[in-house]
Amino acid sequence: MERLAQNFFQFFNPRYAASRHQKRFSYSIRYKVYAEELGWEPPSSSRLETDQCDEYSHHCLLEHIRSGDVAGCVRLVAPSASRADSYLPYQLHQIPNIASERLSKIPPADIGEISRLAVPLHFRRRANEAGKPFILESHSTNRIYTEEERRNFPNIAIGLYLSSIALVDLCRLKLVLVVMEPRLQRHLNRYGLRFHKISDDFELHGKRALFELPSSELTSNMPDDIRLLYDLIKQNLAQQPWQFPDTKPQLHSNEKF
Repeated sequence: MERLAQNFFQFFNPRYAASRHQKRFSYSIRYKVYAEELGWEPPSSSRLETDQCDEYSHHCLLEHIRSGDVAGCVRLVAPSASRADSYLPYQLHQIPNIASERLSKIPPADIGEISRLAVPLHFRRRANEAGKPFILESHSTNRIYTEEERRNFPNIAIGLYLSSIALVDLCRLKLVLVVMEPRLQRHLNRYGLRFHKISDDFELHGKRALFELPSSELTSNMPDDIRLLYDLIKQNLAQQPWQFPDTKPQLHSNEKF
């Protein structure tokens, strides 16, 4: 196994959130990051950050193996053709000049959106983290983790992105969208995730734009070490129990996540 993949799976384990209990971990992390830390969402007595899109989303958690802590979360919003009230998160914003031939031609049920990627504060760097729900290139300074673990904290965000791409692949979607900072897109390019910008920049907690990635390009530009890590993440997720949106989740009292 290549070093990147070996290091990643030594410390982290991607987990598909199938039950209500598992999904609450995701909602709780999102609340801590987006409401408490960043102030982007209003306070809630439930201390959970949720929206309608969660009802038809696939949720993924990243477990820190030694501590059992959840190191991050991400979701793939995948509307069902049977739900007339479903929408993608980007549609809630006034995004200027969206121009995409793929987006206009592909059926909505074959399009998903990656959103709500969040990493808890203690898994992020304390310097230069203001206003960031996650960072791709950093090192945590939290003393409860070993130096070797801290060196691998920058892999959390890319591990979550690769997990979300694996969900796109496993769901056999034809197109995936994401709203993100243009500079984040440049970072993702280094990992072979070559999202195409399809809108003008707009203001949403900083400069953002809408990007797309067709299914034909999910993995075609990945360097060998990233592709190996991706393949292992996809294999890991494919072997876990899935809960498809719009079906009633099951809760097992003895499950950790």
